[in-house]
This record gives sequence, C-alpha cells and structure tokens, in this order.
Amino acid sequence: MRDKGRIIRAVSLTLVLGALTIGILSNVFSLIQTNRTINSLGSVKGIGVGIYWDSASTSQVSSINWGLIDPGSNKTVTIYVRNEGNAAVTLSRTAQNWNPTTSSGYMTLNWDYLGQTLSVNQVLLIRLILVVSPAASGITNFTFDIIITATG
Repeated sequence: MRDKGRIIRAVSLTLVLGALTIGILSNVFSLIQTNRTINSLGSVKGIGVGIYWDSASTSQVSSINWGLIDPGSNKTVTIYVRNEGNAAVTLSRTAQNWNPTTSSGYMTLNWDYLGQTLSVNQVLLIRLILVVSPAASGITNFTFDIIITATG
C-alpha cells in the first residue's frame, strides 16, 4: 500500500511540475513574441453627401472602428454614400489628422469609387480599404479622419 501511495504522489508531483513548466514556458514565449497588431478608429465626415451603413440611408456612419489590423494586411469596410445636394456631383476623399502622425507613413486609405457622377438622392456603395505596410512598427493604436466631399 505504501508503494502505491508513493507512486500516486510521484505521478501527482510530476503532473504538477509539468503543468508549471508549461505555464512558465508559455509566459516566456509570449514575452518573446512581438505583437504588432494595430488598433484604430476613424471618424467619417461627409460634405454635401450622407454616409450610411445601409443602402436605405437609415443608419448614419460617424466613425469606423477598423478593429485589429496586422502589418502587411488590409481591411475593407463597406459604406453607402448618398448625394444629399440639389445637383449631380462627383466625390473626392481625404484622410487627415493621423494620430500618431507617423502612422500616415505606414498606412494608406483607398476606395473603389471610380469617379462616376451621383444624381440627386442617388446612393452608391463604396468600399474603403485601409492598407497597412509590412514595415509598420511602433504603432499600437491610431486614429484618423476620413472626409468625403461632393463637388458639382
């Protein structure tokens, strides 16, 4: 009976030490790994147009949470732009007020708008694409403003 008790204690001790070793090693590896995921939030402003989440123009966009983005990747967000003026327009887009300012050197905001004219009250689906350079470093969070302007 004593041998059985010793064996149980030895196995238990081995399991506990194994679990501790795994826990310590996983913490060490997590310290060694470089987490380069970037989190961002961008405000959106339309000048002469409405910016919406839906084609029915019922849910206005005031900001875009791009979520976590890894260097070397991109993220696409779909919006709907509605001409709310009284004449046909074309659109232009800018990204400004990057914070930190260095983030604009590593990121580019693109879109799939092709320059077509929007009639009064016409709604157009547009995809915004945030591209992050593989060289992006030193940025853990950032913000920027997106301005979409109607001209016509």
